[in-house]
Amino acid sequence: MRERELIECLARVLRPSAGAPRIVRWLGDDASVVRARGYAVTSIDTVVDGVHFRSHELTPDEIGHRALGSALSDLAAMGADPGEAYLALALPAGTELDHALALVSGAQALAAECGVTIAGGDVSSSAVLTISVTVVGWARDPGELVGRDGARPGDLVAVTGTLGAAGAGLALVEGRVAEGTVSEEVARGLRERYARPRPRLAAGRVLSALGATAMIDVSDGLATDAGHVAVASGVGLELTLADLPLAAGVSEVAQALGTDPHELAATAGEDYELCVCVPAAASGLLQEQWSAAGGRPPLTWIGRVVREPSGLRFVDADSQLSGYEHLP
Repeated sequence: MRERELIECLARVLRPSAGAPRIVRWLGDDASVVRARGYAVTSIDTVVDGVHFRSHELTPDEIGHRALGSALSDLAAMGADPGEAYLALALPAGTELDHALALVSGAQALAAECGVTIAGGDVSSSAVLTISVTVVGWARDPGELVGRDGARPGDLVAVTGTLGAAGAGLALVEGRVAEGTVSEEVARGLRERYARPRPRLAAGRVLSALGATAMIDVSDGLATDAGHVAVASGVGLELTLADLPLAAGVSEVAQALGTDPHELAATAGEDYELCVCVPAAASGLLQEQWSAAGGRPPLTWIGRVVREPSGLRFVDADSQLSGYEHLP
């Protein structure tokens, strides 16, 4: 496979999102040209074979989906409108063309689903498969965006969706639990949550509009990510393990692993749900409006923000919990 051949094939796989008026120049030039809209919200995410995934455990299209999905989740956590993505592929020697195209096709399928245009990127060689994704979202006003540093004492803390599914799915993929631990249907659902995460873009925008004071995506585990909110905001977060919403099958997988299911949900990571803080006085109205808008994904209240001590504490945990750390 030659670089030029790969680039020409990628140009046939990638497509601008439907109704993408910002794209002025796209693939085929030295750089893309995008018409700006207010404020750009930019994030870069890199995934490496053997660190963030193992290529023999996933299909190429799942790898591409995961790479883009994890990056778009950062835009969801800010409440931004998704816009463009830029994909840099570093492929091991001997990678076949069909494999590379399937990888990009997986990213393109999610991009189309989310209204995102993969507007450019780069290809190179590497000892291991490495994918770097830059995503750009947009906001008309910076006041529409939600950071990690706005949580205030008295706020309530909630999480979207369910937790623990990706961690349980990974345990199944790696064969750390026996077949039959959960039903085939549940096993497929857990694997899907690990292999094809869905960034909560719409939920992030709604939560921002409904008055969220702080927000973060649950990528490294709630026990780590909620702690980032506490540190950035200079407050304490008191969460209750027993209140964490568990995905179907997490209890059974955790039991097979010999661990508490709620601790697995708090520490495993890669669920890509949103952890959000909102003023207590507004929580009732937010819940009403959330339900009126369809209530999907579900929103579960799991704790509160306190003045001190700063940091994260699970009030019903026997010890300090932590999620994934990128650097040892």
